[in-house]
Amino acid sequence: MSEGDREIEDLQVEVAALLLDFVYAPLLEDQHVRGVLPAPLGAPAVRVVIGDKGERAPGRLTAYEIPLRAGEELRTAHDVVALLRAAHTGTHIYPANRVSSVMGMDLYLVDPARMKEAPFTMDDWAATLLRCLARPSADQAGSHLRGFLFREGGLLRLYMDSDDVPVPDVIAADVRPGGALTALPAALPSLLGEEWRTTDAVDDPHCRYRVDLTDW
Repeated sequence: MSEGDREIEDLQVEVAALLLDFVYAPLLEDQHVRGVLPAPLGAPAVRVVIGDKGERAPGRLTAYEIPLRAGEELRTAHDVVALLRAAHTGTHIYPANRVSSVMGMDLYLVDPARMKEAPFTMDDWAATLLRCLARPSADQAGSHLRGFLFREGGLLRLYMDSDDVPVPDVIAADVRPGGALTALPAALPSLLGEEWRTTDAVDDPHCRYRVDLTDW
């Protein structure tokens, strides 16, 4: 197997994991993810099935095939979500050679050049961050997500503990989800103990103190 093929397989795994969230929460309006399929014959694409919550009848489901390559680059799982939302919103005219069926479902081959990607929402970014914290990697050892709360102004309050804090307890960290989130989970254990960032959480009985990471 070539390195390129392995990258496609890894991306298909990542897309499937991300889209799990939308089995129960709607991807858009009242539409949910009802399936994620690796494109057959090793094609560098993923097929996502959309329909009403709990729907199983093939005739009431719609499948979209989304290419995972953008020139020499690979799309991200977030790009797939954005294209999927764009493809399933509004009216799009598909040439006959881009419409077929599979397993009893209508199948549309998405052309990204004809789509304006829907933006990734603040809740999407928050869910991505929470997923990273709830299932920490080896380099995030030393802190644990104990809870969370969506706040006004697009903020997310994380309730964390950390081995790097002198007195073990729950600490609230206010963050602003969005953009590159890979660095924050790894840095959190040490950031929670930086005294110059801390304030008393007089309005929040669920933590010992609060850390402001909104500008980090």
